[in-house]
Formats: sequence, structure tokens, C-alpha cells
Amino acid sequence: MRVAVVTESFLPRVNGVTNSVCRVLEHLERRGHEALIIAPGPGPEAYAGFPVTVVPGVGLPGYNSFVLGLPTKAVERRLREFAPDVVHLASPVALGAAGARAARKMGVPSVAVFQTDLAGFARRYGFRGTDKTIWSWLRHVHRQAARTLVPSSATYKQLDERGFPGLAMWRRGVDAERFQPSRRSEALRRELAPNGEVLVGFVGRLASEKRVELLACLADVPNVKLVVVGEGPAEKKLRSMLPDAAFLGFLDGQRLAEAYASLDVFVHTGPDETFCQAVQEAMASGLPVVAPAAGGPVDLVTPEETGLLFEPNDMDALRACVVRLAEDAELRTRWGAASRLSVEHRSWTAVGDELLRHYAEVCREHAPRSGPQLPVPAARLARVYEFGGDGQKAAAA
Repeated sequence: MRVAVVTESFLPRVNGVTNSVCRVLEHLERRGHEALIIAPGPGPEAYAGFPVTVVPGVGLPGYNSFVLGLPTKAVERRLREFAPDVVHLASPVALGAAGARAARKMGVPSVAVFQTDLAGFARRYGFRGTDKTIWSWLRHVHRQAARTLVPSSATYKQLDERGFPGLAMWRRGVDAERFQPSRRSEALRRELAPNGEVLVGFVGRLASEKRVELLACLADVPNVKLVVVGEGPAEKKLRSMLPDAAFLGFLDGQRLAEAYASLDVFVHTGPDETFCQAVQEAMASGLPVVAPAAGGPVDLVTPEETGLLFEPNDMDALRACVVRLAEDAELRTRWGAASRLSVEHRSWTAVGDELLRHYAEVCREHAPRSGPQLPVPAARLARVYEFGGDGQKAAAA
């Protein structure tokens, strides 16, 4: 199968969209498919052995680390040259809209992945009164796709109520080999908590929409040491608000896995997450989780079994949840073990094969019922039908 991935964000920028796209590309390579990436530049020339076409990008006002790809004519030209079987639209806004439009002109189905609460993002950055316009535009973009994949039940309900068609669930995978309790580092713990404090940590982008400043309510909790992993535009302000917290900066690879596993409690503060991969990685690392009762964490955290949910933005409730876990080591151990069990089966291999089934289904649905009414090359359809239900090439009869 030939898959064109049009993504609003890609390397070297690291965020939820980029990470998901990278895991999808790695899975396509493992399964023997062909892929093309179209992304805002600057960026790499290739990833997972697949070529990357970069288009001009512009940083958002007040948040230049987020680059918006410009929908140039190169998008359609490159897609026609590649001749994909399906177009994957990763969190489509502007560049993704161009990809969706080009796919329709070519008679190729597209699968859109809804991953960013753009309206909530805009509100956090002071763009008031934009909700209606943003939702109208996103609905227009997603209506051009054959299917919209959503990461959580909360997002599914939100989009369904707003009239988005063709919705289906597709949750994120987690690398349970990389993120696991055995990565715990006693050396790191001694460095961060020399007096045996309970390590309570946050991992994520340090930005307004993450509401990391809510952690200030934990600053004077006895025997608790705050740990913050990540970077972003709010870092300077947060360092001032949390002078006793340990800021570890941006971490990836094994250093990130070690940081997760060395914590005792994981706290997420942002209420606008469509999924929240950081929560899932913390759970794979064997941690009990405290998170808002909103968005993606509602599906991930089972209250009184793997962690606790608090009313969004309620600092008193957040503090009470953390105090309860900080004072009960046995509860932390029990819920942390349950967290690990609840997510360790969600490998990117399983999730990737589920995505391939979505691709195959929209290609079958898009095929002409009789005669060549749709401009779908017969050779392209033949390629699609070579693949079985699990996304792998079917054995020859």
C-alpha cells in the first residue's frame, strides 16, 4: 500500500502530533508499505526510509515553536507524483486542508486524525471569540475525509455533537518496553530527593494550555518534591512560581523513560487533552496518575484503581489527590502496578495494524461499484487488495 502522510507538525519539532506520525511511519516501514511525508519545514530529508517533502512554514504569533505549514501548490503536485492509495491527514488545519482537497481531486480516499483541540489552544493564547470560526473550518476540512479518527470517547462526543461525519475511534499506542518500572534509577532519585521525599512529576510542553502553574498548590505539601520535565514558552514563569521544583528540561529516549520510572506519582494538569500520551507513558512506567476529569485522561485513568481524577482547574481537589497518594506508599504501589497492567497491551504494533485496517476499509468503500466512474487507477486498487485485514500482505493462494 502507498500512504501519503500530510502532517501539520514534524521533526525537528517534538510534540504529540510529531510523535504519533513517527510511530505510524515506523510501522509502515515494518509492514513493508511505501510512504511519503509532506510537512512544514525546516525538516529532515527522510524518515524511516521514506522521503520527506517540506513546504514553507510560519510560526504562530506568541508561540513560534509551533510552525504552521503553508498550503502551496507543491502539495497536490507531489501527491500526484507519488500516486498514493490513501492520504493520511495528521491533525489537519491548513496544510492538511490542502492535502484533503488534493486527495479529493485525485479520487483518492483520505483518513483524518483529529489530535489537537485547536479552539481550546486559541483560547489559552488570548484569541477570544474564535471558537465558532475554528470549529466551522475544522468541520469543513474533516468532511472532505473518508473517515475521521479520534483518540478518546470525550473527543468522539465533542466532534459528533458538532456535526463531524465518519467518526471512528483510534487510540494511541505506547512503547511498553521503553517505558517500564525497571527503568527506575536510584541514583536519580537520590539526586532529586536526597531526604527521601515523594517525587511528584509532570512531563510535557511548558505552555499555557497545559496549566502547569496549578502545581503551585503542591509547593508546600510535606515530604513532596516537584519534578518538571519539558520545555516551552512558559518555562521562565514556571521557574519563578515553583522555585523549589526540579526542572529537568527536555528529555527523550532512555533519559525520559528513566525520569518517568523514578517518580512516585505522575500529575497532569491540562484539561484540553484529546488523548494525553504523557499519562499513558507514566502508566506504562508503573505510576499512579492524578489528572483532570476531562478529555483523554477520562478513558485512561480508572479512579481508585490506577489513580485519581479531579475537577479541571480545581487546585484544592488536585492538592487533596496528591496528598492522599503522597501519604500512602502501599496505595502508590498497588495503583502503579494496576496502571502498568492497564496499558502494557497497547503496543504501537497493535495500534498500527488497527490503523492499516482503517486504510483498507476506506479504500474498499471508495472503490467503484461498477465501471470506472471514479478516477481510481486499477493498479492502485490491486495494491490495496493485496493486503489482508491485519494490514499485512496476504499470502499468495
